[in-house]
Amino acid sequence: MFRAPFWRAVAACAVTAISIIVTLSAAPRLGLDLRGGTQLVFETRDAPTVKADAAATDRALSVLRQRADALGVVDPTLVRSGERRIIVELPGVLDPRQAAEIIGRTAQLTFHSVLGAAGEGDEGAVRDDMGGWVRLGPAVITGDGVRDAAERSDPQRGPGWWVGLDFREEGPWRKLTAEAACHPYDDPRRRVAIVLDQEVISSPPVDPSIPCGSGIPGGSSEITGSFTHEEARDLAVLIKGGALPVPLDLVSQRTVGPTLGEAAIEASAKAAVAGLILTAVFIVAVYRLAGLLSVIALVCYGLISYAALVAMGATFTLPGLAGFVLAIGMAIDANVLVYERTREEYGRAPRRGLRAALRQGFRKAWSAVADSNVTTLIAAGLLFWLASGPVKGFGVTLAVGVLASLVSAMLITRVLTHAVMGRVGPRLSGLATTGTVRTWLARRNPQLMRRRTLWLAIAGGLAAVAVAGLLVRGLNFGVEFTGGRLVEFGTARPVAADAASQAVTRAGVPAAVVQSTGDGVSVRAAGLGLEEVARIEQELERQAGEVTKRREEFIGPSLGEELRRNALIALGVAVAMQLLYLAVRFRWTFGAAAVLALVVDATLVVGMFAWLGKPVDGVFLAAMLTVVGYSVNDKVVVFDRVRELWAARRREPFAAAVNGAILETMPRTVNTGLGALFILLALTVFGGDSLRDFAIALVAGIVFGTLSSAFVAGPLAIWLGRFDRRPPPEPARPRTDRAPRGTGAVV
Repeated sequence: MFRAPFWRAVAACAVTAISIIVTLSAAPRLGLDLRGGTQLVFETRDAPTVKADAAATDRALSVLRQRADALGVVDPTLVRSGERRIIVELPGVLDPRQAAEIIGRTAQLTFHSVLGAAGEGDEGAVRDDMGGWVRLGPAVITGDGVRDAAERSDPQRGPGWWVGLDFREEGPWRKLTAEAACHPYDDPRRRVAIVLDQEVISSPPVDPSIPCGSGIPGGSSEITGSFTHEEARDLAVLIKGGALPVPLDLVSQRTVGPTLGEAAIEASAKAAVAGLILTAVFIVAVYRLAGLLSVIALVCYGLISYAALVAMGATFTLPGLAGFVLAIGMAIDANVLVYERTREEYGRAPRRGLRAALRQGFRKAWSAVADSNVTTLIAAGLLFWLASGPVKGFGVTLAVGVLASLVSAMLITRVLTHAVMGRVGPRLSGLATTGTVRTWLARRNPQLMRRRTLWLAIAGGLAAVAVAGLLVRGLNFGVEFTGGRLVEFGTARPVAADAASQAVTRAGVPAAVVQSTGDGVSVRAAGLGLEEVARIEQELERQAGEVTKRREEFIGPSLGEELRRNALIALGVAVAMQLLYLAVRFRWTFGAAAVLALVVDATLVVGMFAWLGKPVDGVFLAAMLTVVGYSVNDKVVVFDRVRELWAARRREPFAAAVNGAILETMPRTVNTGLGALFILLALTVFGGDSLRDFAIALVAGIVFGTLSSAFVAGPLAIWLGRFDRRPPPEPARPRTDRAPRGTGAVV
């Protein structure tokens, strides 16, 4: 007859084979922070005659796409975000001034007759392209009447460039030039004014060869002037792209140099390899052959999660790569839970053999694995829902990693262990011994919950120190939350902090926050414009030789306020959803204890960043939500065991069940925490400045979260248990493994 192990093996092979095929046949899609380029976020505004709704934003998006294509950008990405925002990604474009000016300019093009000369203070007077003042008639032709525009030059006509225009209809242009030709050549009324964004860019006179009343035939014309090739091309792009239906405001801009992206990919690859090696060595040392099998499953996990991201068309960003590397350490958690359960089952009944112990280990570990992964998925979903930019990529990567870890541990590891464990001795398996931590705890049997008041007092004191940091030092919010511009320059020679500050002051930005590292300078200010950035770059070149712009980020004040609000909403919703889930899955006292301990964890991490002056930005938000997921993950495992022990020891005090659960789950907690810390250590060493603060926040969160599970959540659950009138849970019905029927042959 068909057996479940056979079909599990088939499923494991199929998933692995499909992942290999996808990995070899599809290339990953890299974000701008990895391949270099500029991202612009525009927000549409209401015009006097047009409301900036979704339809108007879609029309503006079409115009922007034509402009990006006309600029020759390879593989540009333009999407509407919400009702009024447009995200434009331009790979390879490293000059944000050019990108913002050409892509987002309103470009209201009109053609007018000139009514005559005017004085500077006259009503309705405008300055023409020659510096004089004229009065214009109403618009005769708009940008919609232009069929094509292109930059042109002709050596026979001499040096210089002009823009050739082709009109959709010959009549309006011919009528306009016919009326102008009726005036003397030196009369301003013989000129035709071409106006772009309410500025006269050209006002050529009609050629003397054109008789009065006949006009220029053919439906074409030229815009002449002292244009360079780039100026003529940019003007042609604006005209050909057409006028935007509504005005645009630039609310966010990010520019990343290609060298920084290459360095980030290399650093993440090194961190992944180093972290995987450290984790593999650790898990093999602890669990021997079973650990080696889990390492094989861990490699399959990396393959499955990478293939899933590629198949989804997900964009790999720098925080996303960090999430991918971090998920390797978190993926070992399910294996550790199963192995520790198997050790317990084998210790109770060694005569039944390793296979029976493994079956019980997988079955009893499933509830803790499922609950802990659901809490992490909640955090990942909030990141995708409320975060923006690259941090969304972190949320996607984290969610895919959680699902892939379930497949890796509960399918691939299960197939491998069941295939091998029955054929090796107990000592070689690594699952027949209780382990060093468990042996020490069994011998000492520390009664941690007898001093629960002391643990809560210590936690309260640490939280008070953290809150004091928030009140005294405050948080160093990045431009993502405050608005402003941040620019990172790479320098050929090291520049002292004082010299860099003086250079920025000479550039006209004395209020900027300037930081100097070994080979770079970062400048941050609220009112820092593109012209000031160019001046700062020139001043730094005098100090340090060649200067390259590594990264530039601009966040408008309205977007900064929105991101800050969303960050608070994300953390609040995360805490509320964890409380709701735990209250439904367990009981309200467990959920409240876990959430209060979680608040202590978050307060300690935020307070530490306040005292250290570390930046608080979108990447920090990703770290905090990951800490929320990990912290609740750890407490779910503890409370899952509390529920089991409390049901089995209904006559003993509740505090004894909590103490026993903490001691029994401590080997899993230590081994999982060390596996994640190995990965974070690799990120700290290889990740560079951009990921070092991310890793620091996670290291602190894991340490605080692990300790709070025992010394905060446990005592709080005991204290809150006084208000819970529900009786202890009923013990689970004993479940016996049925012997397989028949011979076991597969037909």
